[in-house]
Amino acid sequence: MKLTVNGQAREIEAADVAALFAQAAEETGSTDPQGVAIALNGRVVRRRDWDTTPISEGDRIEIIRAMQGG
Repeated sequence: MKLTVNGQAREIEAADVAALFAQAAEETGSTDPQGVAIALNGRVVRRRDWDTTPISEGDRIEIIRAMQGG
């Protein structure tokens, strides 16, 4: 399905937010969800809800990782 992930059009094979994160993690090599926030169409999805939050064609997703430093 076609989604917008972090501002870029992407073709994704995932049914829910958890699967989307797993697919993105494989691409980036960063599989630890600690410090990660995911927003679906402008609303933050709690980590405990990732497995049960479906994604649909045309959704906008932002995956944000907290970083330290200044």
